[in-house]
Amino acid sequence: MFATYFNCLTVIIGSLLGLMLRNRIKPAYQEVVFASSGLVTLVIGFSMALKTGSYLILLFSIVLGGFIGYALRIEEGILSFGSFAEKKWGKGKHTDTSSSNFALGFLNASVLFCSGAMAVVGSIQAGTVGDYRLLMVKSIMDGCMAIILSAAFGPGVIASALVVLVYQGFFTLAGGVISPILKESGINELSAVGGVLLLMIGFGLLDIKKFKTGNFLPAMVLAPLFSLVSPVLSSTLHGLGLW
Repeated sequence: MFATYFNCLTVIIGSLLGLMLRNRIKPAYQEVVFASSGLVTLVIGFSMALKTGSYLILLFSIVLGGFIGYALRIEEGILSFGSFAEKKWGKGKHTDTSSSNFALGFLNASVLFCSGAMAVVGSIQAGTVGDYRLLMVKSIMDGCMAIILSAAFGPGVIASALVVLVYQGFFTLAGGVISPILKESGINELSAVGGVLLLMIGFGLLDIKKFKTGNFLPAMVLAPLFSLVSPVLSSTLHGLGLW
């Protein structure tokens, strides 16, 4: 778990540095921060989305995951949490905008830090063979992105360290069991869906199109499942002469 703890620490330190810079950035230059973080997020999202081994799996995961997320109103729940956390732990005057920014910072940072294959593969390697190198590299990358995101969204990014701890801690502790089940194809599909979610975030940061990204989070569960079922379904249809 050492590498996961270190990852959380880099996120917290990066977020604090971003908050310090945020207070010194003139409003006229805030657009530069949003544009920079949006473009970098798009680049990361595209590179991850292209790792999919099946665009059909990617499409069905996003569509069905979105249906489930909208039915469960996941985005609204996250924003409500942001409002609660801002009022409980925030300082000074509370507004709907500040609560929304807190929640968006928490959501966007959590998706960015946990959606990539590095989070899953690195955690599994750390838990099974004690190889921390991949997670250490990811930690530095996350710390740098935390600076940019917290400068754009505020203190909500710090709260994402808790998600990193739970998410990567789970794969670290259960890596020996999960790795043979997910296999490389399942991890790739999970990463590809994460890339699409990052594209949604990037478009929002660039003020091109606002998506309710939180409502698509179930897709990250569906993608590995579809990856596991796909070979069996394909083999069955082929045996029936329907494929």
